[in-house]
Amino acid sequence: MPVTLAELLVADPPEAWRAAGFTVDDDGTSRVGTVRIRLLGDAAGKGVMGWALRGLPEERADVDGVPTTATDEPAAEPAGHPNGTTHIDHVVLLAPDLTRTVAALGDIGLEPRRERDGELGGGPVRQVFYRLGEVILEVVGAPGVTGEGPATIWGLTHTVADIDAAAALLGEHAAPVKDAVQPGRRITTLRTRELGMSVRTALISPHVKD
Repeated sequence: MPVTLAELLVADPPEAWRAAGFTVDDDGTSRVGTVRIRLLGDAAGKGVMGWALRGLPEERADVDGVPTTATDEPAAEPAGHPNGTTHIDHVVLLAPDLTRTVAALGDIGLEPRRERDGELGGGPVRQVFYRLGEVILEVVGAPGVTGEGPATIWGLTHTVADIDAAAALLGEHAAPVKDAVQPGRRITTLRTRELGMSVRTALISPHVKD
């Protein structure tokens, strides 16, 4: 059974996500594609506090420091969202020690799909991409650096059906739409602080079909 993303635990209040155009159920869960995002409130901390994964080979408390729960809960029934979100496009995982994080992901049965080298802030950076079901996991770190501390889930990018409509709905809470790194796609980032969200969030247009 492949490892897939079932749930994210996020220390944000439900009303902040509603203000960003997401549907949130009465229990504080936003069903984004097949993934449940449980909104714990800002008293729980800040950002993404952990995840639940299906298909883990064994019970474990964390994956390179990311709090982890094994689950066999079925996939969520996707909700409709006013901002047009259809699913999570990718989750960004920051790795202070890229080699260590890649090894930890290998321990749970994940294999890299591809890698890409680039620059960030004038320094070299490497992106390593995995599949967690319908969601892409993008691991970002500096090659050859062995920093301390845990890997952390830094941000989420959601696919929306109509990027211009989503940006218009959010108005001043969204940055101007621009071309994404992926050819043919366009992206906007949310002004999350103004919305009361602690997770860096972007919305991106669908993949271009050949």
